[in-house]
Amino acid sequence: MNRTMITATNTLSQLQKQMDLISNNLANIDTAGYKRREASFTDLLVQEYRNQPNNALEPQNRMTPFNIRQGTGARLGQIQLTLSQGSLKSTGRALDTAFTAEGQFYRVMVQNEDGSSAMRLTRNGALYLSPLTDNESMLVNSDGHAILDENNQPITITGNVKNFNINKSGLLTAEMYDGTSQEVNLGVILINKPQFLEQKGANLLGLPDNLAELGVTEEEVMTNLIGPLRNQIAIQQGELEQSNVDMSKEMTDLINVQRSYQFHSKSITLADQMLGLVNGIR
Repeated sequence: MNRTMITATNTLSQLQKQMDLISNNLANIDTAGYKRREASFTDLLVQEYRNQPNNALEPQNRMTPFNIRQGTGARLGQIQLTLSQGSLKSTGRALDTAFTAEGQFYRVMVQNEDGSSAMRLTRNGALYLSPLTDNESMLVNSDGHAILDENNQPITITGNVKNFNINKSGLLTAEMYDGTSQEVNLGVILINKPQFLEQKGANLLGLPDNLAELGVTEEEVMTNLIGPLRNQIAIQQGELEQSNVDMSKEMTDLINVQRSYQFHSKSITLADQMLGLVNGIR
């Protein structure tokens, strides 16, 4: 296999990953609170041929490095989470909420397969009540995961709820039919370094298991908005945030990736034909 085939094959596998990423963005264009992800490429190792052992013979004021450099393809350098604000859709539903500031997420509790629990993040503000007993309900998201308060505890509502009111800073007030009320602060996180977040499925984000090996702490990646910091929270009741996926941009990126894929596929075909010609020489 010659160098052309190696370079094209290395790049093809990475282009396939980018197409999968774009396809995932397009599939979630109607998912509330979804944040698109964007890939960036970087070069693989480069081999240098010293065609001029004596650099003094090179032309003066040269703008490019000495010798000849031949690459071996490209790879995905980073997949970046884009936290730009999505458009808002009015629903008029009391438990539908939307963040109007970038980088803020609800905290939810997810049960793992081994029975343990883990904290996840979501921008999907469609909240629901899940009955626990005849007089008690838990606040959950659309997948049934418990919404956490500012103390990382599941939110339970006791009584027969008549109406909900959620103010800008995330204070939820449940008004009962008997005239009483219950107040609780929704747990909100501010993301400082989105590059360290991972997709955990079901439109949920979380921290990687090897966060310590990456040289950062949880406090550096995210800030728990409690106390005076709750003034930074921006929530709009009765609305849902749509995804920040731009259909025209995603389709343009998909066309460019497909053309690059075809180009590298053609390179492999041409390299194979050239090897056939060489092998056919008598």
